[in-house]
Formats: sequence, C-alpha cells, structure tokens
Amino acid sequence: PPDPPNAPADPTAPPPRALGPPPLGSVSAAPRAEGRPRAACPEQEECSVSADTVLTPLRAALDACRATVQKQVCNDIGRRLTVLEDAWAQGKLSAPVRKRMSLLVQELQQQHWDAADEIHRSLMVDHVNEVSQWMVGVKRLIAETRDLPTGETDGSADTETRVPPPGETD
Repeated sequence: PPDPPNAPADPTAPPPRALGPPPLGSVSAAPRAEGRPRAACPEQEECSVSADTVLTPLRAALDACRATVQKQVCNDIGRRLTVLEDAWAQGKLSAPVRKRMSLLVQELQQQHWDAADEIHRSLMVDHVNEVSQWMVGVKRLIAETRDLPTGETDGSADTETRVPPPGETD
C-alpha cells in the first residue's frame, strides 16, 4: 500500500529546516569599551571570577558613600550586596552574570558611569530572575557613587559631576 500523504519520503533523511540558523551574538550583550581588551573569559565558558573581585570594590564604593548618603539607603544597599554575596557563594549565579558583574565593577572603578549603567541594564534584561533581588542595590550604588563630590574619588571621571562651579547654584 502507498505511504500516507503526511509521511516523509525518506525516513532516514533529516527533517526539513523551516528556520534559518540562529542569530550570531546577543542583541543586548554587555558593551565593549573602545581601546580596552575584553576580559579573558568568554560568556559561554565557565568563568572563574571570585566573589571578592566583585564584592570588595562594591563594598568600598558603599563605604565611600556613607558620609553623604542617608544611612537607610546605605543599609539597603548593604543588605542587597549581602544577597549578592550569598547567591554567589551558593553557586546560584551563572557564568555570564559573574562575568558581567566583574566588567561592571571595572567600569565603576574607572568611573565610567554610563558603561556601568549599560551593563546593569543588560543584566536586568537578560538575567532578570537571577539578579532582581540584588541588582537594585548595585544600580543605586552606581548612582550614589556617580554623585559623590570629586574629592571622594580618584579624579579621573569621564563624565561631569553634579557639583556646580563656584558662584553658581544648583
């Protein structure tokens, strides 16, 4: 008897491809800063970034904010950094999240506020379930660190601060 009309002509042939190949690259990958090499660990590979590499600079930035930022805000940021630390210690963070957090901290340390913000946004878009409990604290820390008077930082800011020039009010 003839094959039913919906049976494939050759049962050993692979199924027809209705879709093209997957897109190359990620739509919202972390930005690559001009003139700086990428980190040595591509997102697809296991990343050996230590929690201390990320948390130590974040806690130092929080300490720098304590003199000018409300105690309640600092305490909230501190709690969220503890949630980040716990998630990291329990192995709940994927390699891409750990890698991007390392990049975010590097940008924060170099006072590249917009780049740090962009990495924060890409993490919120691509890994919201992983980062939502603590990323709000990191975002606030970026904003508060950006607003520090220039004397509180190393002076290599690449964007203008919100301190008015002498004789001018805000």
